[in-house]
Amino acid sequence: MVKLQKEIRDIQKGSYLIMDDAPCEIIAYSTAKPGKHGSAKARIEGKGVFDNKKRSMSQPVDAKVWVPVIERRQGQVINLEGNNVAQIMDLNSYESFSLEIPSELNISGDSEIEYLEYDAQRKVVVK
Repeated sequence: MVKLQKEIRDIQKGSYLIMDDAPCEIIAYSTAKPGKHGSAKARIEGKGVFDNKKRSMSQPVDAKVWVPVIERRQGQVINLEGNNVAQIMDLNSYESFSLEIPSELNISGDSEIEYLEYDAQRKVVVK
């Protein structure tokens, strides 16, 4: 599990952030002007990469947050195991594992897929 620390002002829409101990993709980012007695605040809304839950947070723009390093990897479908589950082999490490395949993705044996991996969690990317 690799994480980096950044200031909130360096975060952009579309990047990743740890919110409520889950990696999230930022879907909205806005800042408010600094007040009389404080610094500017940022409001961030994110969607969980692996669980699709919406989360939000409000922090000063100079606060430090954790940014996950999510790897994009390539895999090959070895076997279709059943309802939307496939046996995948990683094309770099040759490790085999089972992954749930989204229903909108039409795959067959020997298809190549792209998936995200972070902290032993994996998810197929729908292009």
